[in-house]
Amino acid sequence: MEKHSKKKFIKGMDVSSLLELERLGAKFYDKDGDERNLLSVLQEYGANAIRLRLWNHPYSSEGEPYGGGTNDMETTLELAKRARERRMDILLNFHYSDFWADPGKQIKPKAWADFTGKRLESAVYDYTRAVLLEFRREGVVPDMIQVGNELSNGFLWPDGKRPDYETISLLVSAGIAAVRDTDSDIPVMIHLDNGGNNALYREWFDNYFEKDGVDFEMIGLSYYPFWHGSLADLEYNMRDMAKRYGKELVVAEVSMGYTMEDYAKYEKLEPSNRKGMATKPELVRKIEYPMTKQGQADFMKDFMNRISRVPNGLGRGFFYWEPGWIPMPGSGWATEASLKYMKDPGPCGNEWANQALFDYDGRPLPALDVIREF
Repeated sequence: MEKHSKKKFIKGMDVSSLLELERLGAKFYDKDGDERNLLSVLQEYGANAIRLRLWNHPYSSEGEPYGGGTNDMETTLELAKRARERRMDILLNFHYSDFWADPGKQIKPKAWADFTGKRLESAVYDYTRAVLLEFRREGVVPDMIQVGNELSNGFLWPDGKRPDYETISLLVSAGIAAVRDTDSDIPVMIHLDNGGNNALYREWFDNYFEKDGVDFEMIGLSYYPFWHGSLADLEYNMRDMAKRYGKELVVAEVSMGYTMEDYAKYEKLEPSNRKGMATKPELVRKIEYPMTKQGQADFMKDFMNRISRVPNGLGRGFFYWEPGWIPMPGSGWATEASLKYMKDPGPCGNEWANQALFDYDGRPLPALDVIREF
């Protein structure tokens, strides 16, 4: 299998919720209407890489699963093996939390709740190395490693909370050092959100390097058009990052809606328990393309073209976030147990189904044709 090629444009998919969806009876179909495994359909449409999140212990003290895929080691390994069987590259995404880590929350794993200083750095190092050794034993060494998820506001709060870049750099560097000591050939990604915010990226990476952060190969960006500015903002930022730091650039998370039709009848939840759709009307007005099937396809073509124009071939590609997270009863972003862990009021439904690359019945959308043909 071709590994780490600078010529291959990454057409990646984050399918971390897949096992949960399958258990709940989700079905996917190819262009001819035949029922197929999700990975096989995505590969038919040109996908060549899979991104998988990993949570430390996504269960309550009573053993209740946290939902959102409940991406523990066993789940993530199973998905990685499926991807490797199809000779797809694997980006392993360490959240270093028991549940979602993002700019609004970077919660220490329960087992590390009281760790600070060197003890916390050691926990990051030891955990990262132990996970990678287990992946090696199982024969699925990842092709790329993401140390932390959407670190814009820091890492493992309160210790590594922005603007304490010194602690952020120490903690991120501990994770990178563990990757280096386990397999020095695996490229490492540092991932921020808000991919259209050039000032954020300059501040973050300038401070990281100023504080002697361990070097890495890839800058990952999240770009959601309803939150993160225009495609021109994204392209400007990627071009500037390429020139300023010389790193490979991957949009590690992207999605675009294809409909504003609600999917309440698919989830079969009481209104009070529904999370609702991520793209509210006031957000939709900010998007350059309409939230239609054709609008989603046109967006993806424009988006991929802009990545490919990043100088010196440093625009490596993208990972579409949860293209198969279609609405199913029982599949939501959280459970009551995880809401308690995060101190979040909820509710728990799926807010992403109108962002998928399959319609609510699991049929492929035109954007997949665009991805295949690019």
